[in-house]
Amino acid sequence: MIPALAACAHTAAYPGVDQQALAALADMPAGEISAPTLRNVTATLASDEFEGRAPGTPGEEKTLDYLVERFAAAGLQPGNKGSWFQDVPLVELTAEDLSPLQVAGKGVPLTIPAGSGWIGVSYREQPAIDLANSEIVFVGYGINAPEKGWNDYAGIDMRGKVALILVNDPDYESPEATGLFEGRAITYYGRWTYKFEEAARQGAAAALIVHDDFPASYGWNVVESSWGGPQSHARRADGGADQPLISGWVSKPSGEAIIRAAGQDLRQLSRAASRRGFRALPLGLTAEASFRNTARPFASKNVVGILPGSTRPDEYVLYTAHWDHLGRCPANDAGDDICNGAIDNATGTAALVALGEAHVRAGPAERSLVFLAVTAEEQGLLGSEFYGSDPIFPLSQTVGGVNMDALYPTPPARDVEVVGAGKSALDSYLDAALRALGRRAMRDAAPEAGFYYRSDHFSLAKRGVPMFYVKTGKDLVDGGRAAGQAFAAHYRDNIYHGPDDEFDPDWKWDGMVLDLQLYYRLGRMLANSGDWPNWYAHDEFRHIRDASCNQGQGC
Repeated sequence: MIPALAACAHTAAYPGVDQQALAALADMPAGEISAPTLRNVTATLASDEFEGRAPGTPGEEKTLDYLVERFAAAGLQPGNKGSWFQDVPLVELTAEDLSPLQVAGKGVPLTIPAGSGWIGVSYREQPAIDLANSEIVFVGYGINAPEKGWNDYAGIDMRGKVALILVNDPDYESPEATGLFEGRAITYYGRWTYKFEEAARQGAAAALIVHDDFPASYGWNVVESSWGGPQSHARRADGGADQPLISGWVSKPSGEAIIRAAGQDLRQLSRAASRRGFRALPLGLTAEASFRNTARPFASKNVVGILPGSTRPDEYVLYTAHWDHLGRCPANDAGDDICNGAIDNATGTAALVALGEAHVRAGPAERSLVFLAVTAEEQGLLGSEFYGSDPIFPLSQTVGGVNMDALYPTPPARDVEVVGAGKSALDSYLDAALRALGRRAMRDAAPEAGFYYRSDHFSLAKRGVPMFYVKTGKDLVDGGRAAGQAFAAHYRDNIYHGPDDEFDPDWKWDGMVLDLQLYYRLGRMLANSGDWPNWYAHDEFRHIRDASCNQGQGC
């Protein structure tokens, strides 16, 4: 038993898992993982020719053609009724000529510059966005959680108003992952996606999140690069009419200035908002902003390959990775404005190809193995979300899967970092696979970053499908934990979501190959077992999986 996982499990039982059979499954030959495949596919997808792989651009067309070529060469079959593709209907919305955010009332007006001070988009498919004389209300963390007895919007009518919202959730400063909102470990209520969704449900005219580096787990530069260009969204039947006119961010200094203009202190209000019973506070200020908004409907595509199962082809195990990145973005000091996305996520997409090759060489497993390269992850998990809502293979017949996002080209690590441990009986599979490989598991080193809600496995997990999300470890064979942590910090602070996420010909691939040996083993074990691993009884997704299994033919 791996202690780090055992401590998270909350139960000695692994629902849906035959433990004796599992030990035998873990004892298998290593997969034939090709380092040249990882290197070549990553280098190709991260080249300037692919223009940052933004959905709906020529870079997408090049990416799709290349992935089909590589999937076919690996020996996979088209996975969608003879097609390699699943159409994903999207709309690209581009905000241009953002005005400053003008704040008035209670003294000297504030002018907050676009870009460095605030940034906004609109999900509404209309050509002009004009927020005029809208009252600002500080709504704390912007959470409405009836099951926790928490409602930041209680007693306030937000129609026509601006919701000023804190990032993360109320107990993020707790050093432990315990508490009403799981303390240091962010919940979905702390994610920006939820905050914008809830503001829309409340009828707000605008939703502005106050950015802060620590609780957000990234800097303002990431906000600028991620939100400063074209944004793709799922097509809505009403053209986004039910969404706030503006959804966006203000920098921490801008948020402090707004609160100060209202005669309040952001730190004190944040402390008050962290306690049960907080009530939204009208600030006595108004906001105005405007920009042009260009809508371009288009269909992006998920790429789907399959290795049909030998005896139970109608039961499925998934490998997922997103092929997209940001495309063009704010230029660096050298004038480079292509966000190539070499680590994020050309590496994970290359892993799909390499794993496809390895499984084909090993021959079909008993269950079918699906290799799903999804689109528009960077715009809010849109490709995987579409697959989850309109699956090619029934979710009740999908056993589970492995998601791969931003693999690090470091030397081999003695450990792996497990995001989402203690949620499902997949823990037992990971336990057995790591033991067979002589490695160990560590808990998520940054639960406050909310990685569980920030990659494509979540689109399936929230619909009941147990998914692995296991990342490169920090305890490197060459340099130990200090070296691993230094690489992760450098990537996060200087490379992530910027033009410097480029392929480096000096990268070493043996660490990534070792991680893929684990992913190979996990997928193969699931595909050759008769198990249907379930969520633990305490987990929020257990009832969803149980209902899915009761209605379907699998599980």
